[in-house]
Formats: sequence, structure tokens, C-alpha cells
Amino acid sequence: MGILVNGNIAQRGHLEQALLDGLRDQGYVEGRNLVIERRYADGRRERVPEFARELAAMKLDAVVTTCTPSTRAARQATVSTPIVMAAVADPVGQRLIASLARPGANITGLSSQAEDILPKMMELFSSVLPNPATVAVFAQGTSNVHPRMWQQLGPIAQALKLKLVKIEVANAADLPAAFEMALREKADALLFLPDEPLFLTRRATIVELAAKHRLPAFYGAREFVDDGGLMSYGENLRTAYRRAASYVGNLARGAKPADLPVEQPTKFELVVNLKTAKALGLTIPQSILIRADQVIQ
Repeated sequence: MGILVNGNIAQRGHLEQALLDGLRDQGYVEGRNLVIERRYADGRRERVPEFARELAAMKLDAVVTTCTPSTRAARQATVSTPIVMAAVADPVGQRLIASLARPGANITGLSSQAEDILPKMMELFSSVLPNPATVAVFAQGTSNVHPRMWQQLGPIAQALKLKLVKIEVANAADLPAAFEMALREKADALLFLPDEPLFLTRRATIVELAAKHRLPAFYGAREFVDDGGLMSYGENLRTAYRRAASYVGNLARGAKPADLPVEQPTKFELVVNLKTAKALGLTIPQSILIRADQVIQ
């Protein structure tokens, strides 16, 4: 099988390990009865299509993809090798699959529902902000997902009395300037849109810059909070990657990707870092702490 990842092994290694653990549950162990071809693009999006073509030429039993760009590149590279999405936002809306129940063609796996959780995400995060407040929304400039998310955020922000400022980031080198722009816009806080592969890959830099500029930042994955970010709400990516292994197992046993329904997450976790809140001089409401799945002291 192959793994096609936009990010790097240092920032995504724990997710690969979750996939390997899931494969072990399916009876497949690397070095024994499993061979893995890894392709990590290290955030260089232009390398992903080339890597996808390399994997397609190998005639593998399956290729696991980890985001929209890698899934699209894999689909363009092959119509025969089964593709398993580990956690991809709105695959139907992005025309990667025909439907969740009957994906069709050679793609199946897991959808992340990132757009569906935005209302709850904003509601939770707004509870720790002044009212009214200005929120700088960071989006990956090359993403096909964020325009729909941005459109959805408008009425949510209006109801919560939040002013939104969109800041697009094309690559990691843009991050320092993006934070400076947020300061110029007098942002009270930052929101990093979920399912943007650049942000997860460069989360250490993002968390460091947020601390440097003393800006509360909210995220769609707990990995940011584990690394010192303030607060996150979203699916557990480790769970998604481990679940993706079951698709690989089904395909290895003869199932067709077109016949395997795409799964959606059923649980979303709220994680709060109290140490970071204290450093920022923020008081997290008791209602949030009670609701949190984990509070990092």
C-alpha cells in the first residue's frame, strides 16, 4: 500500500502510527505481510501530483490519502488503484466522490465534516472572547475548501457579534507576515480553519507565533493544543486514521471502493490548555471547562 501526505513525517508521524496500529488490528504488520510506500511532500504542494503518479505506477493494493490535495492528485493519477481518504472535508462537494453512501469509482474512506462543525466551533470559542470582538480567520490560500467555509462563517459571526477578517496563507513562509496583518487589523483572536493541511504541518510555528504576539488562537484539531495552543474543537484525527485501516483491510479482502460507504465522524472533542490561557491572562468559563473532553493543566 501507499501513503500520500502533504505534510512531513515529524508532524504527521503520530497519525501514521495510528494507521499502522489499525492495520495491525486488521492482521497486517509492516515487514511481515505489509509493504508501505511512503510519500511525504513536506508542505510542498507542487510535489504531490508527482508522488501520486509514482504510487499509481506501482499498482498498489491501496493508497491512503490525508487531505483534499493528496486525494485529488491520487484520483488524477489513477482510476484503478483504490484510494482511502483518512479525513477529507466535503468529498461530495469537491466532486471527489458521487455520494457518501455510494462513492463510486475508486475512492472511499472517511469524511471530516469540517464545515458542519463550524457553528458549534464558533459558539464555543466566542465564549472566551470580549463581545464584540474581531477574529482573524486564517485560511490556506491554495485550498478548495475555505471559500465555502468563509461563506458559512458570515451569518454565524453576525449572530455572535463577531467581526471577521480573512487572512490567506499560501505557504509556511507567509505565516509571520500573516500574524503581523492580524495585529494591524486589531484582531482580538485567531481562528485557523480546520482541514487545512499547511496549518497542521506547521502547527509548531503557528503556536509559537500566537504566543509571541499574545493572541488567543482557536483550532480544529487537538494537536495544536497538545503543542501549546489555547483551544480546539474537532474530530480526533488519530481515531480517523486508525479507522482508515479498516478500509484498507476490506479492500485487501476483495471489497470494491465504490461499494464501501464513506464514514463521517460521530464524536468531536473539545480540548483546552489552561496553562496557555493563564499565560494570555484569559479566564476560561466554567461552562467550557465542564464541557471539555480534556483540560491540559
